[in-house]
Amino acid sequence: MSTALLEEDMTETPAAPARLLSAGPAAPGQEPAWEQFTKIPWPTRTDEHWRFANVKDLDLGAYTLPQPIDDATREDLLARSRGIESSAGRMVFANDQLLSREAYSEQLNQLGVVWLPLEQALVEHPDLVQQYFMREEAILGGQKFAALHASQVRTGMLLYVPRGVEIDLPIEAFHWLHGDNGSCFPHTLIIAEERAKVTVVDYYESADGNAPGLACAVNDLWLGAGASVTYVCAQNWSRKALAFQINATVVGRDAHARTLFAQLGTRHLRSESVSHLRGPGGRSDMLALTVADEAQEIDARTFQIHEAPHTASDLLYKNSLDDSARTIFSGLIRVDPGAHQTDAYQKVRNLLLSDEAEANSAPGLEIEANDVRCTHGATSGQIEQEELFYLMSRGISKRAAQKLIVHGFLQEVVERLDQPAIGAKLAQWVQAKFAARP
Repeated sequence: MSTALLEEDMTETPAAPARLLSAGPAAPGQEPAWEQFTKIPWPTRTDEHWRFANVKDLDLGAYTLPQPIDDATREDLLARSRGIESSAGRMVFANDQLLSREAYSEQLNQLGVVWLPLEQALVEHPDLVQQYFMREEAILGGQKFAALHASQVRTGMLLYVPRGVEIDLPIEAFHWLHGDNGSCFPHTLIIAEERAKVTVVDYYESADGNAPGLACAVNDLWLGAGASVTYVCAQNWSRKALAFQINATVVGRDAHARTLFAQLGTRHLRSESVSHLRGPGGRSDMLALTVADEAQEIDARTFQIHEAPHTASDLLYKNSLDDSARTIFSGLIRVDPGAHQTDAYQKVRNLLLSDEAEANSAPGLEIEANDVRCTHGATSGQIEQEELFYLMSRGISKRAAQKLIVHGFLQEVVERLDQPAIGAKLAQWVQAKFAARP
């Protein structure tokens, strides 16, 4: 399908993924998802879930299936897969191929933890995968791209933590995109049973920071009663990549989910995150930090769904924008009938470093229960000139002063994570992005 050239104020139809279409689904069992993908209409600017977005950027016509990784590239990417200093284990993927799996804790197997590549888990634990894999439908506009993911996913990480097991150190996974116009479809499935506890970090990176590519990622988090899961996704795809990121978190009774999405790379990112609070006493903290510059577009959509009474959710998204970067935030808090004594909060703050930067924020509430406390707010502003002058008067360059201010601005998000080692790693990524600028 060729891209239709329409009037400037009309919606453009993106090109279908012709080179992916020629291959079809990745495996025979994935035909229904492929058929669904081909049938779901392309998003348009008139769709409420795609409000503000440049849907013409969703052109998939140039991208190819994931290509094999040669030995030299494998060794290079393994050497570059450096996470935090101490972890319980690490998996490394490139172009949807498992390069390495290293368990640093011998206790994982002894405790009954299942930590496997997705394709191996399908063979050894099919019932577990089928019960939880993408069971929650994408409901924020990304249904077409969730179907594309389901039709093309080849590997990923399954982590099952049995009842009462606590994994003290984080588990890490690296997902690399290699080659011009390549594609990858990372998947992370975390199942934490009753009173289980775990922290997981996904790193999304491109081998070449200027290579065009497509990344379509999904992660599912399932928390049993009293479980605690911290999930961090650090995204630094190529500056020419198009990326989709779809998250579903299901929180049981007295469970606590904490998610943080750090967005630094891509030319256009569509991020969707939904928290289902299904058990009384459940809590979800939804955190995100974005550092966008040049012509990047970071489009974030969120949904906090309170389905049971006595639940809590707290969203904090902070965006730093420079040059002609654009961010979009559209978030809804919904309190279902009967979900009394809900406590929900939503805060979005945008720091504009340029007059050309654009931040669009649309928080919202939908309340169908009594005795609730729900608040939301969004603010946008520039750096205080007095603050900038104070730093520059002490011999700090304007660029360095801006960097310090941005770090301070984002620190609130990192501190909410309460993971110093991971926070330090995220700070390194932010520093590297500033260092790469003239």
